[in-house]
Amino acid sequence: MIFYFSGCGNSKYVALELARNLNEKLVFIPDAEKAKEYNCELKNNEMLGFVFPVYCWAPPQLVLDFISRLTFNKKTVYTFCVTTYGDNAGHTERVLQKALQDRNIALSACFGLQMPETYVNMSGMDVDSKEVAAQKIVSAKERLRDILETIADRRYESNIEVGTYPFLKTYVVRPLFYKFLVTDKKWWTTDECIGCGSCVSVCPLENITLNANKKPEWKGNCTTCEACYHICPVNAIQFGKATKGKGQYKRFC
Repeated sequence: MIFYFSGCGNSKYVALELARNLNEKLVFIPDAEKAKEYNCELKNNEMLGFVFPVYCWAPPQLVLDFISRLTFNKKTVYTFCVTTYGDNAGHTERVLQKALQDRNIALSACFGLQMPETYVNMSGMDVDSKEVAAQKIVSAKERLRDILETIADRRYESNIEVGTYPFLKTYVVRPLFYKFLVTDKKWWTTDECIGCGSCVSVCPLENITLNANKKPEWKGNCTTCEACYHICPVNAIQFGKATKGKGQYKRFC
């Protein structure tokens, strides 16, 4: 069984490939949360996987919250994680290990995949150039084949790019990130908005509706995954002034 979360599609692509090649059931975490399906029924010797993007050098908080509510009918034998990030992961593995240990689960293997950058809500941060994004995807697909082989053989391995100053990033910067930047109060639309509803359909948390004027409105349950920003066909969705003039990423959206 593989639980996954994805906003802009990078992690969804990885999760689909893993589920297809490993013949594992795939569960989208927001769907499980909506249905309050926290009782995980594992078959004999079934592996358990988690796939998600790195959010500020740690698993997304919604993934950690979901794990904290999970119960299992039997002890897991092999538990793995595959996470995607634009640059590096900080202490993502350590944070995930702690969340799983609290549920009496040992993390057997953890892998990182560098994928095209999608977070643009801070000054100085933008999407990768088309050339860099394309090369990241090629490299990620090649590495994914090795990851699949390792998981299929149930080998114990940790292979994730921690980067520089991981403690500072994960345990000091991340709390500030969630306090000030994980919000939908700063999302707005320019006059270019055509009211197509693409943002509504792509939001993984069903947090967007169109008002009477066919303009998007956010309802207060945002994880700042950037999906609405990147999917907009006219780049009308903006986050304060931070996203002005920045690019969009639509490869796996």
